[in-house]
Amino acid sequence: MSNKIKITLPDGSIKEFDQGVTGHDIAMSISEGLARNVLSTKVNGQVWDSTRPINEDAHIQLLTWNDPEGQNTFWHSSAHLLAEALEELYPGIKFGIGPPIANGFYYDVDFGDKELQGEELEKIEQMMLELARQKNEFQRSEVSKKDALDYYQKKGDEYKLELIDGLNDGEITFYQQGNFTDLCRGPHIPHTGYIKAVKLLNIAGAYWRGDEKRKQLTRIYGITFPKQKELKEYLELLEEAKKRDHRKLGKEMELFAFSEKVGLGLPLWLPKGTMLRDRLENFLKKAQVKAGYQPVITPHIGNKELYITSGHYEKYGKDSFQPIAAPSDDDSKSDEEYLLKPMNCPHHCEIYKTKPRSYKDLPIRLAEFGTVYRYEQSGELHGLTRVRSFTQDDAHIFCRPDQVKEEFIKVIDLVLFVFNSLGFENFVTQVSLRDPDNKEKYIGSDELWDKAEKSIIEAAEEKGLKTVVELGEAAFYGPKLDFMVKDALGRSWQLGTIQVDYTLPERFQLEYVGADNSKHRPVMIHRAPFGSMERFVAVLIEHCAGNFPLWLSPEQVAVLPISEKYADFANKVYTELEANDITGFIDHRDEKIGRKIRDAEVKKIPYMLIVGEQEEAEGKVSIRKHGEGDVGSKSLEDFKTFFNQKVIDSIENKQ
Repeated sequence: MSNKIKITLPDGSIKEFDQGVTGHDIAMSISEGLARNVLSTKVNGQVWDSTRPINEDAHIQLLTWNDPEGQNTFWHSSAHLLAEALEELYPGIKFGIGPPIANGFYYDVDFGDKELQGEELEKIEQMMLELARQKNEFQRSEVSKKDALDYYQKKGDEYKLELIDGLNDGEITFYQQGNFTDLCRGPHIPHTGYIKAVKLLNIAGAYWRGDEKRKQLTRIYGITFPKQKELKEYLELLEEAKKRDHRKLGKEMELFAFSEKVGLGLPLWLPKGTMLRDRLENFLKKAQVKAGYQPVITPHIGNKELYITSGHYEKYGKDSFQPIAAPSDDDSKSDEEYLLKPMNCPHHCEIYKTKPRSYKDLPIRLAEFGTVYRYEQSGELHGLTRVRSFTQDDAHIFCRPDQVKEEFIKVIDLVLFVFNSLGFENFVTQVSLRDPDNKEKYIGSDELWDKAEKSIIEAAEEKGLKTVVELGEAAFYGPKLDFMVKDALGRSWQLGTIQVDYTLPERFQLEYVGADNSKHRPVMIHRAPFGSMERFVAVLIEHCAGNFPLWLSPEQVAVLPISEKYADFANKVYTELEANDITGFIDHRDEKIGRKIRDAEVKKIPYMLIVGEQEEAEGKVSIRKHGEGDVGSKSLEDFKTFFNQKVIDSIENKQ
């Protein structure tokens, strides 16, 4: 019997190795330089330690810092390094979980009676670097459930014991580096010496397992890099992100606010923010009408039975706002219960059912800017990106099975039109599929899921989209195509989404009469190019640092009279601008023109029109553009023509 195995590399080439070969060995067979940079190895779709033996034929990919999964391995190992440093400095502490995240990692720690203040972070960083320089190997070992429980019982760590209790014998592994051992499935980098730069970013509270009734642990966030230069660049990026923070700019630009009396996570849209939202909504509504969508409006609440039928109550009911009991008409207790609307789709299903449908009627496209409500834990709330009340630019397309791919492609075109108009050019599409090993999380038959997933994959291929496939990221009722957009700082956000759904039409018994005069089930496509209006606006603010495209800016023009003498002319100018749907204000303050210009720049007003003696005499305005300065003078008619062309250019993303 041969002890040789075949290893297939990403380029399709096949090499033979002895059984027990590792990713590091394979890298060494290619080049020593590659071997030095390999962080982990993807083996038949699973990420392994690069030092783990491979004993059968496999497709492999050698992962470096340039691969997202390589960075994931690096940051996972860094979380273990943080835990090791903490145990060195604070003996007797207990550990929760320490996963990698999009940028860096965190570890949840029970410090007992001690409370970290923040000044300790630098000392912890130094300990991490000291331990990293020891180049301790990450050693993987398979452990029986009994031995794992014995180890943590002796250590007195109830958090790890609880985690082990949920695992099966034969699937438990420990990792050790230096004097530190952790319960972990891995993978990890070869040794700690790969970690050259460390920054612990902040401290937060986190309830154990996300349960507000459990103990609150201390969560320490950090990030690491293989080079000091990369850490320096990242920290500079963080500083720029602080300047662009939508919470900061939203307050300065008077777009939105929050009130504890109104409630956490419930945004209040101020006049300027409302104008911005209205423009976004009107922009999409106009595009939707052209694409054959029909507007609908549904209530903010619905009978509990509606969401039981849809499956939303079973999936989200316990973790969402609780049912509202209807008042009784007499002394008897009413059985009616209502929920704040968590989704718009069940309502749209009921609209579809209001009359008989024929195959000739399909597709039917129903669109609504519908506000929905979902309970988020207070610790998870974050500005507009994580709220309890948000508006979706929701639409549901009811179509025949033979129309699914065509309709899906039309929705892709609509999403691309929206992104192009708003300057979001850097994105990938994520094909979010079922977790094949955890099908109980989803509703619907395997046959329907297979059809839905096939439609999405084919549509994305036909449009030539750059895609990544993520198992386990589907909605509970169907697979989806998520648009992962990178902003100006290179951060990735999930914005638009399109979903194919064979399940809700089944649950709601939706029908149409086919050409054969028999009844058939329609297929449902859920789509939201913006996603959540709140989240989209937050990302847009940070992407453009508050410098909105001209067509979207709440205040497009500031009229700046040099003195009170020219107030009447300034009023005349602004009246004509208003008649041309150009929005803004007149700065009538008794301030010098230099101060007025500076203040308009801070407010990020796209155009400033300065009016004084010469402008009044010639019937002109002197024009300044935000961030650029003087662009000359024009008659008011010429400025309106110039401005309208700039608006068109900004919608077409030509500037």
